[in-house]
Amino acid sequence: MALERLGGLTMHIILSKLTAQDAASVACVSSRFRNCSSDDLLWAKFCADELDLSSPIDPLGNPLPDFKACYQTWREAFNMYPWPLVIRVKRFWGRLREWLAINFPEVLSTLRKGASEDEILELEKSLKVKLPLPTRVLYRFYDGQELTSEESAGSVPTNLLGLIGGYSFYDHLVNVFLLPLHQMIIETKEIIRHLGFGNRSKYVVVASSCVDNEKIFFLNCSNGQLYVGTRNLTTDGEMIPCVPNALINSVHDVKGTQQQDAVLLWLEEHVRRLQHGMIKVRKEGKVKSICLFPEEAPLCSLAVTNGVKVCASSVFVPEFSNIQDEDEKFLFAYSIRMSLSPEGCIMNGMTFNSCQLYWRHWIIRCNDIIVDNVNGEAVIGKFPLLRSGEEEFVYESCTPQSSSPGSIEGAFTFIPGRLADPKGSPFEAVVSRFPLLVPDYIF
Repeated sequence: MALERLGGLTMHIILSKLTAQDAASVACVSSRFRNCSSDDLLWAKFCADELDLSSPIDPLGNPLPDFKACYQTWREAFNMYPWPLVIRVKRFWGRLREWLAINFPEVLSTLRKGASEDEILELEKSLKVKLPLPTRVLYRFYDGQELTSEESAGSVPTNLLGLIGGYSFYDHLVNVFLLPLHQMIIETKEIIRHLGFGNRSKYVVVASSCVDNEKIFFLNCSNGQLYVGTRNLTTDGEMIPCVPNALINSVHDVKGTQQQDAVLLWLEEHVRRLQHGMIKVRKEGKVKSICLFPEEAPLCSLAVTNGVKVCASSVFVPEFSNIQDEDEKFLFAYSIRMSLSPEGCIMNGMTFNSCQLYWRHWIIRCNDIIVDNVNGEAVIGKFPLLRSGEEEFVYESCTPQSSSPGSIEGAFTFIPGRLADPKGSPFEAVVSRFPLLVPDYIF
């Protein structure tokens, strides 16, 4: 054969263009091909390309002698699942771990080691369900999050470590965790019994807020859709789908192509938002958390007037929404962040190192129709004093809407100096329009 006479480097280049399976098949042709296809540099490439591995380790992180053994170990560990799905899930967890390591390592340390097939089967037997393939693979890599004693008790810990994150407004605080299998069993049995679902046992609780149990996410194990409960959850089981139905595919078909359930799609979208800076880790007081209020356009608006910077965005609050109420169907929380530039408040060539809010004006629209025009003193009962270069003032509030989309815009009236000691004429700091939108992906 002509190929037998090729040099070692040429053979390596040719084999590196093949898939791992094809390279393994080539080994059956001859002893020389077997030697060439056993080159560990070749298997290092396969491990890097398919599994993003730079060192030979098994799925639990234990070291292995070489990359060929590494690849074989991974294939054997996940041989009951479509390999493209395993690769996709591995890459998702890799992107998430990378982001957490840089931005919020405290959350990274809450991820539990991957569940075994026996542990998954135990959940399925206990709850009488069959988990969708993508969710099974997700949990094979990491078995949700380890809840601390504070979080399990529903108290507020030093940091809010929910992987999905959350928001707060008034006395409502949400921080959503991805539940481990054993907690899924406990919460599903308790909640399903409380809701009286009866034969609707196809639902399992996969995520919930451990600070406020009013926000609960359910996976429908039959169709692979993820749902979140509304305000009517406890009275009539009302839920809203969290992912577009058209994207869910082959959730139980091992031989299908591009298996994706709502949990995988939901988590991938969450990582995309984190990586693109749409949502970030924020610190309020001494408490850090992943904040779901968007921080990038077009979902976040930004305006600077006379040195006063105002950022504004909203988040849909499904747990307080009432789909049956035609007038106030959806509830939105919104976050306003305002600060004074280091140069201070500049008006007519004069500079002031502080200014204080006195008045607010909101124009609220629903489907481009003005539904409310609000004027009043203060914001949430406060008259924030902004000083040049100091931390921003942040507040949250909420508003109902009869439909989506809607929007809010307006202005804050500021007094240079202080209300008790004005240094100049009042001026309006613009709040650019920001949307009130029920998104395709609900978190």
